[in-house]
Amino acid sequence: MMASTSNVENLSPQILRGVMKEMTELVKCPPEGIKVHMNEEDITDIQATIAGPAGTPYAGGMFKVKLALGKDFPNGPPKGYFLTKIFHPNVASNGEICVNTLKKDWKADLGIRHVLLVIKCLLIVPNAESALNEEAGKLLLEAYDDYAARAKMITEIHAQGPKGKGEPSGEGSGQDGPVAKKHAVDKKIAADRKKLLKDKKRTLKRL
Repeated sequence: MMASTSNVENLSPQILRGVMKEMTELVKCPPEGIKVHMNEEDITDIQATIAGPAGTPYAGGMFKVKLALGKDFPNGPPKGYFLTKIFHPNVASNGEICVNTLKKDWKADLGIRHVLLVIKCLLIVPNAESALNEEAGKLLLEAYDDYAARAKMITEIHAQGPKGKGEPSGEGSGQDGPVAKKHAVDKKIAADRKKLLKDKKRTLKRL
């Protein structure tokens, strides 16, 4: 299970300063398609949002990930987790990411930026050989179209935000003109998307 406890007390001030420095740089100058969120109260709680790369089943999705720094960091790698539900061979049901850079290929001088880029690369090139999700790994190797359809559906349901539901109450109320019209269009798009997702679920059940 994902640990939610802070590791601030387990890391030396020097290491914490290094993490703070890299995080500040990442917030100011993030890698393409990645947004880093800094938790100033707990610098060891590293979260980022990765945009699903174009040309993949994850395109259009926004995936929240978390890196947990252990007490042996930077000699030991951080643990990586997807907080957003995803259908991917290298991501377990609890969100844990299996990637060699976070395990046997880790070097102490590899930074947080590098880890986030590796996770983004996994969305482009999954590795079926080290699958934590056996079903996804099997489909990737034996029936890519089915794998892509399933991954795309999960992305649309879980990684594209609440469409047409859970909108802040009062949003657009009492307004008229272009803004009100935009909300009406947005609601229609949301309804159409909902219908599309229902159709996809029905199709998948028949497969």
